[in-house]
Amino acid sequence: MSGVVRRIRSDRRTPSDAPQVTASVAKNSFGRVLDRVAREGRLAITKHDEPCAVLISIDEYRALVGAEEVTLNTLSAEFDALFERMQRPGAAAAMQKAFAMTPAELGRAAVKNAAASVKSIRGTVKGARRARG
Repeated sequence: MSGVVRRIRSDRRTPSDAPQVTASVAKNSFGRVLDRVAREGRLAITKHDEPCAVLISIDEYRALVGAEEVTLNTLSAEFDALFERMQRPGAAAAMQKAFAMTPAELGRAAVKNAAASVKSIRGTVKGARRARG
């Protein structure tokens, strides 16, 4: 089996650091392939010298699923917060005012808002430093 395994070149379809094994070897030595995946984390399976699949360990699978869930939860929370802000009284009028602004006015308002955000962040950081002592 070791004679068939080699490193794959950089390719968008598979990680460049994944070892490679042919589909025939994977079929005929599946138990050994599974042991190797459990040890090394992943294994690219090739057919006619082209990667066609990647077998990953349960740990890598859990990490991928967990990362996806965290990202989805973060996006959902950000959307919910944005939606809540949009429901506040005056939000619709503020949006209408923003759409009516000229590009120059919109630019000045964006700069002013960014400066206020930076000031707020700096105040939070200073407060945290004071609390730590």
